[in-house]
This record gives sequence, structure tokens and C-alpha cells, in this order.
Amino acid sequence: MGAGGPHIPVLIDAILTQCAPIGGTWLDGTFGAGGYTRALLKAGAARVVAVDRDPLAFDMAAPWAGDYGDRLVMQAGVFSKMDSYAQDLDGVVLDLGVSSMQLDQAERGFSFMKDGPLDMRMSQDGPSAADLVNTADEAVLADILYHYGEERASRRIARAIIAARPITTTLELATIVEKCLPRAKPGQSHPATRSFQALRIAVNDEYGELYQGLMAAERALKPGGHLAVVTFHSVEDRMVKRFLTARAGKQANANRYAPETTQAPAQFTVKSRKAIGPDANELATNPRSRSAKLRVAIRTDAPSGEIDAKSIGMPQIKGAA
Repeated sequence: MGAGGPHIPVLIDAILTQCAPIGGTWLDGTFGAGGYTRALLKAGAARVVAVDRDPLAFDMAAPWAGDYGDRLVMQAGVFSKMDSYAQDLDGVVLDLGVSSMQLDQAERGFSFMKDGPLDMRMSQDGPSAADLVNTADEAVLADILYHYGEERASRRIARAIIAARPITTTLELATIVEKCLPRAKPGQSHPATRSFQALRIAVNDEYGELYQGLMAAERALKPGGHLAVVTFHSVEDRMVKRFLTARAGKQANANRYAPETTQAPAQFTVKSRKAIGPDANELATNPRSRSAKLRVAIRTDAPSGEIDAKSIGMPQIKGAA
């Protein structure tokens, strides 16, 4: 979870401050390189259940995981099922960014900066990005690019992808996207950034995972337990914000000047209405944190329930698998 160089967990100091005192059992739903897990254990967590769907994460942790004995429980799986792995949790932390170990390996197919097979599967099984771009209808591809990547040129790019099929490598796809867009100015992100993000989200059902994961956290946390979620783009942050707003017993109004209406019961108390971003020190030492936003809430003793995916802003794409 960091773009090259030594692993630096994003907004970890803010998480530890907002959730202090750290103790009891925590679940790290996005274990990755283990930065959050180790920080939680060092800060006082008695035990951390570390979840990741990428088997490589646990292979890479093997040299140091044993140092923590039974305080560290490594669980292969998805965080949307966290309540089946643990209950009565004192805290849950989710970092929704992509792990550097995935970006750095060309054969995983996540990066447009290195040529490799068009894969993008975090769990290393199931349909790949190549399967998606080579079989999906043009309209579905365009909707994925637009709704998941916020790519305004989605229809133009989808047409170009259809015309160029079959596409098998990351650089092939990056070149196709690049030709559809104006050349990036200095300081701007690569033209393929949004398209690769969109396809990665679709391949790994990241929005579905987030929606289910938020409800699973509600079921798994004990009263007084903390939920801390770090997001890196607007759709994810909107989903987390709307979920917590609804579960805090507030209902957003169409008229922003009208007061919020309160509903009961509230499953969470939101610690701050405004998302927490990196401070100047973190920005200087970890540029990846620039777009990160942290939202923290505390579980109440109200019974858990269900919430509609559309109501929290989860993009709905007709015809997508």
C-alpha cells in the first residue's frame, strides 16, 4: 500500500489518534504489506485478524509474522465476509488503495507503466481484465469507464477498445487509451490512469466489496468499537460517507440548506462530519497520501441491519457481470 519505496501506511497516525486507546481485537481488512497491522499491534492491540484476498500478501509477511505469535491471525479471504472471521471486534480498519506489491509486479497486470498480461485480479483467480475488455459490450465498457473511473471520454475509449480487440497486455491497452485523449501536461496523471482504475474496480468488484464490507463491519464490531476507512477517490469516499451518515441516524436532504432529519436507531456515531486528510509532514514523506481521506465512526449498541446499495451511491451498471 504505497507506490514504490519503503512501505508507509497512509494516515496511520490519524487512525491511531482517532481510535485511541488501541486495545482488544482488531481486524485489518486490507492487510497488504502489513503496515496497519504492525502499527496496531505496536499501539496496544491484543490481537489483529489480518485479512487479504491476495495470497502473495501472506507469503511476503512470512519472515516477520511469527514474531507476534498468536497476537496475529492471518485470514485468507475478503473483508466483505469479515463477520464470519471474527466477532465482537474493538476495531476495523480498511485501506482501499492498491498495494504497491501488486503495482510493482508487471505480471499482475495492474500498472500501465510496465508491460505485462492484462490481469488485475487481486485474488489471482476468476475472470481477468483481458476477459472483460475482450468480451464486454461497448455500452457496458463505456459505463464501467465512466462510473468506476470517472472517465469523461468513456464512449470514445470503449469504441477504440472494441476496434482493437483482442487486447492482451497492459501496454497495448494503455496505448489505445492514450490515443483517445489529449497528451498529459506536466504534473498531470497518465491518460490511462482512470481507465485502468475503472477496469481494476470492475474485475475485483471493489464497490460491491466495499458495500458488503461496511455492513459486515457493522455486524462484527462490538458497541464502542471503531470503524476506520481510508479512501483514495471520490466514489469510494461518497459511499463511506453516505453509509455512515445513514447509519448515524441522519438522512441527507435534497435541499442542502434544510436540516438533516434524524432516524432511529443509529448504528454508528460519526467522529467527524468532515473527512480527515494528511498533514504537511505526511504529504512530504508520503506523496501517495495526497488523495487519501479517513472517516472514523464508533459502533453503538443498536441492532445491525441492511441498507440499499443505491442509497449510498454505489454505481449501478446494467449488463455488467
